[in-house]
Amino acid sequence: MQVINDTLGELFEKQVQLDPDHEFMIYPDRDLRFTYGEFDERVNHLAKGMLAIGIKKGDHVGIWAPNVPDWLTYMFATAKIGVVLVTVNTLYKSHELAYVLKQSDLKALAIIDRFRDIDYVDTVYGLVPELRTSERGRLRSNEFPHLEHIIYIGQEKHRGMYNISELLLLGQHTPIDDFLKVKATVKSDEVINMQYTSGTTGFPKGVMLTHKNIINNGYSIGERQKFTEKDRLCLPVPLFHCFGIVLGVMAVLTHRSTLVMLEVFDPLMVLAAVQKEKCTALYGVPTMFIAEFTHPMFEMFDLLSLRTGIMAGSTCPIEAMKKVITDMHCSEITIVYGLTEASPGITQTTTDDPVQLRVETVGTAFPGVEVKIVNPETGERLPPGHVGEICCRGYNVMKGYYKMPEETKNVIEPDGWLHSGDLATCDENGYYRITGRIKDMIIRGGENIYPREIEEFLYTIPGIDDAQVVGIPDEKYGEIVGAFIILKKGADITEADIRDYARSRIARYKVPKHVFIVDAFPLTASGKIQKFKLREMAVKLLET
Repeated sequence: MQVINDTLGELFEKQVQLDPDHEFMIYPDRDLRFTYGEFDERVNHLAKGMLAIGIKKGDHVGIWAPNVPDWLTYMFATAKIGVVLVTVNTLYKSHELAYVLKQSDLKALAIIDRFRDIDYVDTVYGLVPELRTSERGRLRSNEFPHLEHIIYIGQEKHRGMYNISELLLLGQHTPIDDFLKVKATVKSDEVINMQYTSGTTGFPKGVMLTHKNIINNGYSIGERQKFTEKDRLCLPVPLFHCFGIVLGVMAVLTHRSTLVMLEVFDPLMVLAAVQKEKCTALYGVPTMFIAEFTHPMFEMFDLLSLRTGIMAGSTCPIEAMKKVITDMHCSEITIVYGLTEASPGITQTTTDDPVQLRVETVGTAFPGVEVKIVNPETGERLPPGHVGEICCRGYNVMKGYYKMPEETKNVIEPDGWLHSGDLATCDENGYYRITGRIKDMIIRGGENIYPREIEEFLYTIPGIDDAQVVGIPDEKYGEIVGAFIILKKGADITEADIRDYARSRIARYKVPKHVFIVDAFPLTASGKIQKFKLREMAVKLLET
């Protein structure tokens, strides 16, 4: 593989030179449109405005917002001047925000007014009371000594904060010399982006990703979908996550395609956006796709323009994949497997793979990425067909966890191999199948049980819409199998029916000892199912 060594700013400017009038980003709900040339000009103004208020190369600037139009302006502006963009989960509340502000050494934080039930402005004032009496740019916080600026993404004015209009105006009237000098010093192997792992397991860690990491990964992802400048990607997944930034924005940028953005996920808005803008590609986690094709108004929309896309982020139910291919016309839908620490993609199916491989595997390794399956206990490489931990090595491996050298050593070996913590198999042709997480593996009386296998079985039961399997602590066996079930609308089956059906069809030790019928699963903001919360729920339900 020929590695791209451009910085993000250099790559964007090359695409501008090729065709400045090509559409880069569209918000169809408000008919807001930017060409590559128009967006680059806005980015440059913001970058100069940030330099003017004292933000320098190497500083950390956070963004706490859903997919608002200027989210990407911040991303590209920080990249051009060598500032690290720290992405903050939109569902964080004061405790989590305080952790990120402190752990990441943020110098500035860009925020909107509120999201769902969280008032961002009040939350920031509560954590940083000095802000209410500070002049803009002169913030001194006892709790967060690195923090100097809060930037409001909007027109309103808040005490102690710049707003984006002021920074853009400041940038327009700032000489270009300093900007050009700083831009010339930015290198492709420098950190551009810091994303905090979603916390489905363990304590959130700041994953440091470089220009080279995310650009090359995005290029490979676009190649697997055969993106060209004619493709239009509907992107309803959050930008604070690698799914949005890399699988989405970087795949589009490297192929000079067009982004069709949604500020927040809404299945009806997705269907309308695809129809209005004639999108050729659509992304989402399985729960998003399911919400789209089960929407009562689904049949009203023309989705014939769709060709490809990605379903990723969590285990993709085979039946859901088949519906996306047939009912949503995504005949070339793909699956990506990866993790934030791998920028994030490690493997992906291709548009040319037979449907069976595209619904049952996560594809083959990307060019430039080595992948192996190892025994989790010994580290020994395993032959095809054996379940073990999936590891990778290549341009995509992160620089490390910010200020966490021991945690970094725990996942990256001295020779560069990154441990995923996920269990998988590889067949003779190099196609990988994910079977679960090492921590998700259930050990019942010495028998290893892979949750994915049982979940796929449960999907075959008529009346079941979704299923998640977890291990529940047990005095006799150590762990027993528990299943959380969401039923299809109108289904009339009980927990006992599910266990009876399973008992006659799978090995007894795999049959869920406890079945819980629920309305929804606990999710992270990026749509991943939080299995540790399901385990906690199971323990509490059994106690009562």
